[in-house]
Amino acid sequence: MKLAACVEYDGSAFSGWQRLSHAVSVQAVVEAALSEVANEAIQVICAGRTDSGVHATGQIIHFETHAHRPMRGWQFGTNVKMREGVSLRWIQPVADDFHARFSALSRRYRYVIQNRLARPALLKQRVAWQYHHLDEQAMHAAAQALVGEQDFSSFRASGCQSAHAIRQIHEVSVTREGEFVYVDIVANAFLQHMVRNIVGSLLEVGIGERPIEWMAELLAQRDRTKAGMTAAAGGLYFVYVEYPARFGLPTQYQLPQFVLG
Repeated sequence: MKLAACVEYDGSAFSGWQRLSHAVSVQAVVEAALSEVANEAIQVICAGRTDSGVHATGQIIHFETHAHRPMRGWQFGTNVKMREGVSLRWIQPVADDFHARFSALSRRYRYVIQNRLARPALLKQRVAWQYHHLDEQAMHAAAQALVGEQDFSSFRASGCQSAHAIRQIHEVSVTREGEFVYVDIVANAFLQHMVRNIVGSLLEVGIGERPIEWMAELLAQRDRTKAGMTAAAGGLYFVYVEYPARFGLPTQYQLPQFVLG
């Protein structure tokens, strides 16, 4: 039997998604809990690996098992056995040809910035912080240069192991709700640190240090050293993965939003 599941996690307590021999990872926690429920060793494949400190509301995994359990039993049993900060939001059978990574059509990330003079206390490690006032409209205008299939070498981590830097961004937006600025990006796939590097450059536009046209210039240069800093991991959320409708996976997703009175 092949099962797919949606995993939500607070990345601040983990050294990223991928299983590691020297640190606690989300993958290891999920696999250990599923293995207890299945009473056999379970290995999962995810839609996209996240870095240390990065969160998820909609990470998708799949795994194969000989165990037969009610779907409610899989979900409740796994959640009981996992440590706090990780939860299965849903789980269901999928077709044999489903693959969490290779069947994906697109992936959605949201980056959350708390834009105020005071540093975050309640939302520490769950949002990024910028005390300079951000012009979200200028950031949004600059970000539109990223839409389309392009070479994103300027926003690629030096240690990225992808064979090439060509990716297709379907849509990108920068919006504000009160003191929170949200950067939403949907693409077919992402390079290592790509979203955080994009946000780091957009922040320079937002505080007025760079013009709107700068993002297009960075793309053309294909040089990571010319772009802005890598934005903090705590502001990034892996939100949603889109798959062909024939697989019958849930299409609703949860965008992280914060409201302070």
